[in-house]
Amino acid sequence: MAKSKTAYVCNQCGAEYTKWQGQCDACGVWNTLSEFVIEPARPGAVKRTGYAGAAQAKIVPLTEVATEAEARTRIGIGELDRVLGGGMVEGSVVLVGGDPGIGKSTLLLQVLGALGERLRSLYVSGEESLAQIAARAQRLGLALEPLRCLAETCVERIVDNAQKDAPRVLVIDSIQTIWTETLTAAPGSVSQVRESAARLVRYAKETGTSIFLVGHVTKDGGIAGPRVLEHMVDAVLYFEGEVGSRFRLLRAFKNRFGAVNELGVFAMSDKGLREVPNPSAIFLSAHTGPTPGSAVMVTREGTRPLLVEVQALVDQSSLGNPRRVALGLEQNRLAMLLAVLHRHGGAAVYDQDVFVNIVGGIRVQETAADLPVLLAVLSSFRDRPLPDKLVAFGEVGLSGEIRPVPNGEERLREAATHGFLKAIVPKANAPKHSKLNQNKIGEMEIVAVERLSEALDIVR
Repeated sequence: MAKSKTAYVCNQCGAEYTKWQGQCDACGVWNTLSEFVIEPARPGAVKRTGYAGAAQAKIVPLTEVATEAEARTRIGIGELDRVLGGGMVEGSVVLVGGDPGIGKSTLLLQVLGALGERLRSLYVSGEESLAQIAARAQRLGLALEPLRCLAETCVERIVDNAQKDAPRVLVIDSIQTIWTETLTAAPGSVSQVRESAARLVRYAKETGTSIFLVGHVTKDGGIAGPRVLEHMVDAVLYFEGEVGSRFRLLRAFKNRFGAVNELGVFAMSDKGLREVPNPSAIFLSAHTGPTPGSAVMVTREGTRPLLVEVQALVDQSSLGNPRRVALGLEQNRLAMLLAVLHRHGGAAVYDQDVFVNIVGGIRVQETAADLPVLLAVLSSFRDRPLPDKLVAFGEVGLSGEIRPVPNGEERLREAATHGFLKAIVPKANAPKHSKLNQNKIGEMEIVAVERLSEALDIVR
């Protein structure tokens, strides 16, 4: 019988090496190589059909499968259904990550409670006892009858129990505690996590079972274990939230069955996670009057526009190198925008400390935040509030031009729905439909600008 061999795998990019070394040559990251035991192939190993890579696979024209619709099941938790792309897909594998205590296990237990008797489910726990799970379910007010649990960490025994019980939804909490008998490495190692996840993915594709995997995160915020784990699954969801805040953001970073960067908003309560049907309300501060350094923008997360408040504080710096701090925004982009403000807006903040924060803990990754960030900075710098009920969005170029952003009309409608009376937008984003007034949507006046100087003149 052939002997097992040892390889070393980078847990960032998945590159393999025959011996250990300090730096991965593929991605350049240091101290990421972990030992991986390579088992020899067993003679006559059976490969069943029904999943990608099966030995009996055959070539099929796409015209024969294009009309087959994905079998989706709505869970009943609207924000989660939105993030998943409209519901849970049969045979999909979803990886849910997040900081400890943020609500991963709570949400998945609520998912099984929401499915109830509609779909047979099984909760596999590798960290908590069955008594702890039952106590949490009672605390959440869930019906215990349809909830069925298994305390097991061996993937072979998990699959055997699942094949006998035939659940349609399977929750694994967590993938870092699962191990396989075919490897000698410790649970949680790169080889164990990768092989255990591969066995579960294969089982999901063979049987059409929907699987949710709970994943631990590292101190850097990434999923613990090999990076290839995120490539193996169909969807990767991350829980985000500030320490001490009751709000939780569930964001899709990968989804083979829906939009990427879709966002779901939850509030943590004594009865578990509750949906927030109007997320824009929690991202807007309830100021009693106009406040310097505050601007409102309309960002777009996945398929939904959201109203978000941008706050800025500009103060005289006592340092030789003034600070540039951005929370929820890319710091390098803030430095670039301040240079544009100096060159094309006539406001010199090179000797000022500039702090920018996106309210609510949300992270804005699109360029539509450029214009409201500069308006908030200028408002704080001059200690003069912006006009009340004003909203803005638009990308600012290095030459001072205001560029359009996608879905401008949809953003304007969202702002008008929340009672805003004036909007500063790129000229190309002004409504163009013949049935709409190009200068107004409802009671909201639309001011289209082409240059940064024009936008600054409006708020002076």
